Amino acid sequence: MQNQTRVLFNSYLGQLAKLNNLDGHFFAPGSTEIKSFSVAPAIEQKLLAKLQTTSDFLSRINVIPVAAQIGDRVGVGVTRTLAGRTDLSVPGNRRRPTSPFGSDAIDQYICKKTDYDYAWPYALLDAWAHRPEFQQLCRDAVLVQKSQDIITIGFNGVDAKAQTDRVTYPLLQDVNYGWLYKMRTYAPNRVLSHGGLDQAKVYVSDSGSADYENLDALVFDVIHNLLHEQFRGATDLVVIVGSDLVHEKYFKIVSEAGNTATEIVARDVILSSRQLGGKPTMQVPNFPANALMVTSLSNLSYYQQTGSARRNVVEESAYDQIANYESVNDAFVVEEYGKAALVENIKLGPKV
Repeated sequence: MQNQTRVLFNSYLGQLAKLNNLDGHFFAPGSTEIKSFSVAPAIEQKLLAKLQTTSDFLSRINVIPVAAQIGDRVGVGVTRTLAGRTDLSVPGNRRRPTSPFGSDAIDQYICKKTDYDYAWPYALLDAWAHRPEFQQLCRDAVLVQKSQDIITIGFNGVDAKAQTDRVTYPLLQDVNYGWLYKMRTYAPNRVLSHGGLDQAKVYVSDSGSADYENLDALVFDVIHNLLHEQFRGATDLVVIVGSDLVHEKYFKIVSEAGNTATEIVARDVILSSRQLGGKPTMQVPNFPANALMVTSLSNLSYYQQTGSARRNVVEESAYDQIANYESVNDAFVVEEYGKAALVENIKLGPKV
């Protein structure tokens, strides 16, 4: 590390220590290391808010701090009717208000400790040293990837192993239990994984043998048969589609009518002007290629336990780098299963 870089980086660490109210037991002025510490609550909240700004998808779902590591789902919207009447003339009768936020108690959330570790190579810090926003670069360099990891786990996570393997599970399937896993496990009656022609596929084709003539018919059927009747007419429902379904014959999402067909909203969401089953349609990174999900984005949540964020900054000169160890307890939650439906194993084309 160059001398100029050393001065700038030490200043960054000093600011990090100041913001988290760390004394000499955690950080000595001029040091290149900060001992393991709990992130200050105010900083934790700011980082969570900053995380949402790096992803259009995360800005559209719920990112919620929760106090307990294990507990009942928060329930972010009213999910049942309120109107009624109680005949108080009947002995023992009384009005009994109950929470309308979340209409079922199928499962609880469990925030699992997740590591988000990374390192700054000396060469990278040296390259940033001439930039006036040096401290901002150090702070924000990996936030975009962290948000992408959260989305990837949400759509692909099926386990929470003590020892994860990024090579074997490149979609982070072993890091935590995601939204689709929760649907399969706790609401299997709202998951369609095969049609009547095959026990492993749902065929969509306008010719030959198929379960549905087109994707519109499939989505229409899903809305009217897999969603709870109370949510079938919800105006905030969307259809998240996998990349294999973006097919010229069946559903164009990119080049249907020039610039008016799609709108690239941010780095990680593509909205289509074409609807399916009368609902807006979008693509999100790392959503399963041959699947679709009907829900409202406000029905998907990412929980992070307050006070669980830990951090440690260590110079590892043997590797020419500064190691940054971060962890937090987090969870993925479907708030209302009745307002979500999942279709998997979709095959475009007739059964041969």
